[in-house]
Amino acid sequence: MMAGSALGHAEVPPWIEPMLAKPDRGRLPSGPEWTYEYKLDGYRACMQVAPDGTTVLTSRNGIIFTNEFPSLSGVLAPALEGRSAVLDGEIVVYNDAGQIDFGALQERRGRYRRHAKLTRGGTPFEDVDVRFLAFDLLRLGDESLLDAPYDERRAQLERLPMPDPYRVAVVPAFTFDALAADRITPEKLLDRVTRAGHEGLIAKLRTSTYVPGQRPDSWMKHPLTQTQEVIVCGWRPGQNRLAGTLGGLLLGAHHPDTGALQYIGDVGTGFSESSRRDLQARLEPLERPTHPFAETPPRDDVRRARWVEPVLVGEVVYRQFTRGAGRLRHTAWRGLREDKAPQGVIAPTSQLAMSTPQPAESSTPTVRSPGNKVVVQAGARRLTLSNLDKLMYPATGFTKSAVIRYYTLIAPALLPHVAGRPITTIRFPDGVEGQRFFREERATRRTRLATHRPPAQQWVTRQWRRDRVSAVRRTGRAGLGCEPRRAGTSCTTVDGRRQWATADA
Repeated sequence: MMAGSALGHAEVPPWIEPMLAKPDRGRLPSGPEWTYEYKLDGYRACMQVAPDGTTVLTSRNGIIFTNEFPSLSGVLAPALEGRSAVLDGEIVVYNDAGQIDFGALQERRGRYRRHAKLTRGGTPFEDVDVRFLAFDLLRLGDESLLDAPYDERRAQLERLPMPDPYRVAVVPAFTFDALAADRITPEKLLDRVTRAGHEGLIAKLRTSTYVPGQRPDSWMKHPLTQTQEVIVCGWRPGQNRLAGTLGGLLLGAHHPDTGALQYIGDVGTGFSESSRRDLQARLEPLERPTHPFAETPPRDDVRRARWVEPVLVGEVVYRQFTRGAGRLRHTAWRGLREDKAPQGVIAPTSQLAMSTPQPAESSTPTVRSPGNKVVVQAGARRLTLSNLDKLMYPATGFTKSAVIRYYTLIAPALLPHVAGRPITTIRFPDGVEGQRFFREERATRRTRLATHRPPAQQWVTRQWRRDRVSAVRRTGRAGLGCEPRRAGTSCTTVDGRRQWATADA
């Protein structure tokens, strides 16, 4: 353990560049020497607290963004009792379902940027609540904990009281031994993490020291979806319904061996209308006449491109990286990563595919032809399905094919409830984050008669029809337009509203 220099009462301890996790390439480390933490989907942040409680938040690339999250300032001061501290963690936003929502955090940042521009920092920014989830303690008082093993740093972090856990809390950790005692394997823990909506797991060697700015084998990340940091190198104007705004982005990353900036593909889905406008406004001042890559990309891939200086970093979710051409396939935009520098964006080195749910073999219709457009035999009907690789849920990577498989699985439970009923369909041709279209099916006599009704409801309906026929014969009119009569009640229409009364009222 290394002693640090004493700090003045209001002196904030210096920023410590974060230690990074290495991808585990699909093999989650296992054994008593490992512990596991949730992989969080937010902004990596270093929280530096002075002895007097003054708090500074610094991003992973050294940018101070304290003003963006004013609610986190001073929260830990009562727990530190006049000591300084440096914590490593992640700033996140929770949605109404209690799950971490990176998209909501990105939207919050967009609102902060507009607020800061309008007020020039003159008024505090108030928005949706954020939480700082700490997973490491790097300094406490005058002592640096960088050379202490993970277990010791973790123990000291867990001993710190959390005065307001809704604003600052500690990420849960699970040692391999504790999991084994409960007969839980790391793979079962991963299943629970999946159901809870987390991004994956981080495996950490319990004896590991903290190495600032490095990506050693002692921290291994196991993401549930394949994400990639990218450099925005150009954009395409939109066409048709997107005319006048941004249609897509052209992406780059540094070659893992040479460091040269290379073209790795494009992305055209995953944008909201506001994000398209914001991106276009930020990219137009950065335009340049030529592409920024070390080698000229194929002409067909970059038609109508408007090139920009490669200074903005974003993140995409993708399904596959082709080794030969070096291209990301089936991409969807997740947002800008202003906490990351373009120099650290490295292209993938291997082909990775995201997993999608697979139905039981017996419930899958027979596919007559391979490829992105197939003919499916479903009973006596033949259906043509196309664009099966289109991303429908960009945040999780589920494609049109996965959605079709899901509906195939639940069809036995779903169809009895919708058979013979008029249905309102909501179409998402560009995925759930794109534009939507409504299509309403009108009820016909056939669908009305085919609708399933419980026996009691069928009796009331028959009684209503008999009453309606009697009224027509008696008055020559089609009745008062009431709903089917409920047993023991009568119906009248007053000022256009239907009113029910019991028989003895």
